[in-house]
Amino acid sequence: MVESNKKRGRKPKKPTSDTMDFHSTNPAASAAVEDAAAAVPKPQTRRLGRGRSRDGEKHVEDPNSDIAAPPERRSTTTAAAAPQPRWEILEKVVPAMDAVVKVFCFHTEPNFSMPWQRKRQYSSSSSGFVVGGRRVLTNAHSVEHHTQVQLKKRGSDTKYLATVLAIGTECDIALLTVKNEEFWVGVSPVEFGDLPALQDAVTVVGYPIGGDTISVTSGVVSRMEILSYVHGSTELLGLQIDAAINSGNSGGPAFSDKGKCVGIAFQSLKNEDAENIGYVIPTPVIMHFIQDYEKNGAYTGFPILGIEWQKMENPDLRKSMSMRSDQKGVLIKRVEPTASESQVLKPSDVILSFDGVNIANDGTVKFRHGERIAFSYLISQKHTGDDALVKVLRNSEMLEFNIKLGTHKRLIPAHIKGRPPSYYIVAGFVFTAVSVLYLRSEYAQILLHTGSSSLIEDFQLTQKHDEVILANEYGRDYEFDAPVKLLDKFLHAMAQSVDEQLVVVSQVLAANINVGYEEIVNTQVLAFNGKPVKNLKSLASMVESCDEEFLKFDLEYQQIVILRTETAKAATLDILKTYCIPSAMSDDLMT
Repeated sequence: MVESNKKRGRKPKKPTSDTMDFHSTNPAASAAVEDAAAAVPKPQTRRLGRGRSRDGEKHVEDPNSDIAAPPERRSTTTAAAAPQPRWEILEKVVPAMDAVVKVFCFHTEPNFSMPWQRKRQYSSSSSGFVVGGRRVLTNAHSVEHHTQVQLKKRGSDTKYLATVLAIGTECDIALLTVKNEEFWVGVSPVEFGDLPALQDAVTVVGYPIGGDTISVTSGVVSRMEILSYVHGSTELLGLQIDAAINSGNSGGPAFSDKGKCVGIAFQSLKNEDAENIGYVIPTPVIMHFIQDYEKNGAYTGFPILGIEWQKMENPDLRKSMSMRSDQKGVLIKRVEPTASESQVLKPSDVILSFDGVNIANDGTVKFRHGERIAFSYLISQKHTGDDALVKVLRNSEMLEFNIKLGTHKRLIPAHIKGRPPSYYIVAGFVFTAVSVLYLRSEYAQILLHTGSSSLIEDFQLTQKHDEVILANEYGRDYEFDAPVKLLDKFLHAMAQSVDEQLVVVSQVLAANINVGYEEIVNTQVLAFNGKPVKNLKSLASMVESCDEEFLKFDLEYQQIVILRTETAKAATLDILKTYCIPSAMSDDLMT
């Protein structure tokens, strides 16, 4: 969680207007629009930075702090209510505390409703720590859409400008450095330890709740499994701990009882039935990120197998696939057309093993003594371009394939990698490519303009439990309020080519040329003048070069938009001037 001075997650008041182009002169209402649009969705877990202190937090003030504890902190009653960490563990962690830094970031997020603009700047604070090679690790969401990043060492009153070297969106890790030599004086990097076991003691160090002195919370590893990473919209190995993790802890290290770093704090569980449950990015994921950067000079991501699969626990299903009683595996439902595996793997294949590790009927593999884990863990240990041996059962025949693993190409990407959103405007029609960030932005706008009372503090778009997710995000009347077809494509559609995008009419800027079309919003563009629309750049190119009498756009639901070419292009310039839009298309479409 990032401690931000920008308030987020509050229920918006009912606006007085129910149009999609809502603009209020009321500063409070305008702030509510920005706050809701910036809200980061997730169903149960949340990024560090949106939380509050919980009762019973095991908390220790900075031993080197000059500030004396208030009287109530020294009372015996308080000591009984808040168990202190094991001091022998803390003693080993103390030498590494000097490597923990406070991260200050100024963010300027894109405005997806008006993609030619950006939102108001806001600031946040989080934590980070020094690693080898004069680098600093923190969370990706701590520096998302950054315009300036500063670091402050423990006990220092100086902020140093930092440079962002790499941002790993999927694993929620960012790598920073500082050019000023003074920053590195007297700082030793942390040492990484092995993956901890269940019940191993952990100590989380950081700067929560906006404090200027280090805070320490302690607990134990309570679970280890494949977790949903909220920021990355992906699933990777994660540690669950019972140490309190609060706002500003994002990016702070988690130390073992030997003083070794075993992870990075990054999100916590938000549930009224659970308390003091936090999540830590473990060392295998951290080392994968660092090795990826060192090998390629940039972050390339975690590879995927490029399939959708289902469990084979039903005996009749296994029998129909001609599986022997001693054979186990998972059934391939679909193969990503853009994945290299599409050349060898087929639907109805049964994957028996990955790199020699047998896969159970529930999709798990042996992990450690008494532990099993989803077989996607094996894939996440690989790097982009690595080979993997996959054994499958096809029509009663055992086959082996050597597959080169690659990154995932989504039809609706989870992130736009810090770039501004693409757009193209003609005759007041604003065309854009859909991303998860765009869907989140549109969700916030819908809630504000409909006065919905179903705004939850945090939510996340996932690929599970379609009806539940839709209902949670848009309330009971989601079928009327939400761009359901876009969400359905996010959950189920696959890109047919690496450059395919889902292009929509985001909104129509009212003008005489587009009378009768003003209410078109979030509607996919299927074809232009009879030619399929592959991506936003191809649409802009076709429209700009069109010499036919009419511009004809075929939209979903059999809706048609027809404009006279000459008048539409002439009206575009006046519309851009009226709405103070600098250009008819984003810079990336001009190249």
